[in-house]
Amino acid sequence: MNTSNQRPNDIFNEEDSNTSSNPHIDAVVSARLSRRSMLLSGVGAAGGALLGGIGLSGCATSATAGAGAGAAALSAPLSTLGFAAVGKSLMDTVTVADGYQTQVLYALGDPLTASTPAYKNDGTDTDFDKRAGDHHDGMEWFGLDANGKPSASSTQRALLAINHEATTDEKLSSFFLHANGGTSKLPRPASEVDKELAIHGVSVVEIEAKGSQWAYKAGSPFNRRVTTMTEVLVHGPAKGSEHLVTKFSPDGTRARGTLNNCGTGKTPWNTFVSGEENWSGYFYRDAKDDDRRGKKSPQVLGLDRYGRKAGAASRHGWESAGAGDAYVRWNNGALASDAKSDYRNEMNTFGYVVEMDAYNSRLAVRKRTGLGRFAHESVSFAKPVPGQPIVAYMGDDSRGEYMYKFVSAAKWDAADAHSANPLDVGDKYLDKGTLYAASFKADGTGQWLELSMANPIVAANPDFAFKSDADIAIFTRLAADAVNATKMDRPEWGGVNPRTGDFYMTLTNNSNRTVDGEMGVDAANPRTYTDLKAGKEQKGNVNGHIIRVAQANPADTKFTWDIYLFASEADADKTRVNLSNLTDDNDLSAPDGLVFSPSTGVCWIQTDDGAMTDKTNCMLLAAIPGKVGDGSSKTLTYKRGDGSEKRVDTPMGKAQSADILKRFLVGPVNCEITGLCESPDGRAMFINIQHPGELTPMADIGNPAKYTSHWPANAGYGAGQRPRSATIVITKKDGGVIGS
Repeated sequence: MNTSNQRPNDIFNEEDSNTSSNPHIDAVVSARLSRRSMLLSGVGAAGGALLGGIGLSGCATSATAGAGAGAAALSAPLSTLGFAAVGKSLMDTVTVADGYQTQVLYALGDPLTASTPAYKNDGTDTDFDKRAGDHHDGMEWFGLDANGKPSASSTQRALLAINHEATTDEKLSSFFLHANGGTSKLPRPASEVDKELAIHGVSVVEIEAKGSQWAYKAGSPFNRRVTTMTEVLVHGPAKGSEHLVTKFSPDGTRARGTLNNCGTGKTPWNTFVSGEENWSGYFYRDAKDDDRRGKKSPQVLGLDRYGRKAGAASRHGWESAGAGDAYVRWNNGALASDAKSDYRNEMNTFGYVVEMDAYNSRLAVRKRTGLGRFAHESVSFAKPVPGQPIVAYMGDDSRGEYMYKFVSAAKWDAADAHSANPLDVGDKYLDKGTLYAASFKADGTGQWLELSMANPIVAANPDFAFKSDADIAIFTRLAADAVNATKMDRPEWGGVNPRTGDFYMTLTNNSNRTVDGEMGVDAANPRTYTDLKAGKEQKGNVNGHIIRVAQANPADTKFTWDIYLFASEADADKTRVNLSNLTDDNDLSAPDGLVFSPSTGVCWIQTDDGAMTDKTNCMLLAAIPGKVGDGSSKTLTYKRGDGSEKRVDTPMGKAQSADILKRFLVGPVNCEITGLCESPDGRAMFINIQHPGELTPMADIGNPAKYTSHWPANAGYGAGQRPRSATIVITKKDGGVIGS
């Protein structure tokens, strides 16, 4: 996004540290594309078909993971969507398609124990380790039978495992959490920081249906919070690495907490996996730290590549709250004589996929370092096949970062889908394997590039001396730089089409995408244009797109690909920006969440937008997906600054007509729509409304009339008027299957 139109948190949610000079897939020509202002010419051209089948998944990966764990069978394929499209909306409410109803289920601050007081929502509440955290994000369903045992078929009772990504911030403070908006300068009071430390992480909460109404159980023994302070175990190749040694864990085998959890996944052995996304901004090191470490040291190279420059301010100033260990750990400067006496390596303990057993709160969370360290969004699993490796797909959500795949060393044993010790099964499949980064070629093919010491390009990298696969697991971005992986437009969530196996990934946007240079346009990221919002220019790939890949065998290193959907406004130029021919019924910007229904196969697309919000709040759309190669190709022509031309040919899917792509829901003001899972019968859908009202100025905390949103209080849920992130449930009024 253009920084002039950024939301308050975008400075941290668009970490921007990839300055590597990787070559691009095609050289494409210069010029700026624009929806309402001057655009340079782009000409369509016919293209060849592609083939396909692979997998990746976002918030709800039950469609593919469940194939190994007893998921419900797919219904007959839908040929059209059974609801009328919802119009755009700027109202402070949840607007859903006719024939459907919504209910708020579980919101920020809701108590998780019977003894925790009801949430006052006035900034005086405490005990957030026993309450719902903030910024509800990725989410998964774990069924329970009438006796409280795990059930793949239960539709009336379940556990929801929910990520709590972040807080609504301004000037350091998470201001809606504090009575007067909090302290906006350093040092931060410990009482405020304690709340903020506990507000991040994960919830597990029991829910149950009573007739057509759902409720969460405040006193359930299953309820659980994992926060930034929860002790976790390090697993995989980085376990015991010198780069993970801290004062808390001198042997580098333990860590504390999980942070900025965004997308989720569900493993074939029925555990919950969660991605740690934009965690680097929470740390601080002073301006002299490079000198103490040595400016060419591996530690400094790693810190810079992961967005933590010496002297840069931290997101919340947690390190300033006092001398207690809970606070000083956020200062990752080399301050003592060795790593066992300070927290210089603390940041290296974040940035992983964490795995937990949603049913068993006694078992420690495990950080799966074999899946690499970067700004993780969702984790998705290709359909497990007996005798074949487990394959997981991931994206690194920052501008110009990469798409990844992990292939297990162990071969899938179907008996592991029902193991009594599922985290031990996770050890088997996720601790040993091979990590790959994606390279997209201009002809619609691609290659997964190996990131291991067995790859001479990585092992002999002159810019960073990798000594072991542990180093690759910790400094994954540097390894991907070395093999010249393709820089993408913020790879966010993914999903596996349960009918074809094709893997879809949202590329939300990229304000750094230009005609030439380090992030010049290429076949997989072919648009750069100027978009106007309220008269202000936004440049780059403003609206984002969705890419998909296909493979005969998910473990293969070769793939084919096309672009499923170019997001844009309906009135944008159809030869240069609105390439998918979107209309007022289905136009969108900044696709983020992407989830395939495990029951109907419908592809649900969620937005996290700042470019189109002068016309509509963020939304949820339903799509009937095709397959890789169902369209043609598009040629875009650009002019460089010197007047010369470049062309880029992009394979793309068929245009998205309103009968196969429709807007289903629009959220309240300033929100993001995120997280999605369903009951196994597809009759109850759960989504998250994140950070409504986040553009409220901190100075207006004492004047509710000036809040930009009052949701969900204005929907009749809870005390006070401060906006709250929340989980909602959507059902069809006639009791039918969602989307049909």
